[in-house]
Amino acid sequence: MRSWRACGLWLSFAAVASLELTVNGDRLGLEIDVRTTLLDLLREHLDLTGSKKGCDHGQCGACTVLIDGRRAKACLVLAITLDGAEVTTIEGLADNGQLHALQAAFIEHDAFQCGYCTPGQICSAVGMLAEARAGLPSYVTEDLLAAPDPADEHEIRERMSGNLCRCAAYVNIVAAIAEVASGAIAEDAE
Repeated sequence: MRSWRACGLWLSFAAVASLELTVNGDRLGLEIDVRTTLLDLLREHLDLTGSKKGCDHGQCGACTVLIDGRRAKACLVLAITLDGAEVTTIEGLADNGQLHALQAAFIEHDAFQCGYCTPGQICSAVGMLAEARAGLPSYVTEDLLAAPDPADEHEIRERMSGNLCRCAAYVNIVAAIAEVASGAIAEDAE
């Protein structure tokens, strides 16, 4: 328990709290500092280093993971807010050594160069395809009443715009996602 004086009053709070969440299929019970971000929890406490710390401000997307199936930038999420949630990182996408369709497509299309952004790109692409298939429009969806085409290049570029690649492998990234979105590579059941 920590205490400090603010506005003439002594304030106290517990700096550590309990958290239960599922990470890559494993149910975990943890005691964490309430200021710990999800990214720091994954990297520093759980040794899941696939998600990268690029900007630590939510601008680069290198830390993108899936929370309850939706993509999120782990550097912006306080871990304590995820009690009961399910988190999937790049390490959790493969199934018993079988690569996820997007992982295989990224390899096939050489959709990475240095690889730093790749885990975030792939997790974001998984979430992006789920959003498009659920009928959620983007800023470039022309007909808001029709389901967006997840294989459309403009849709992919818009939906992936929160993930930066300093090596500029965007053409190959879009091609990999489009191939999976079009069904040319069967996507694993999610």
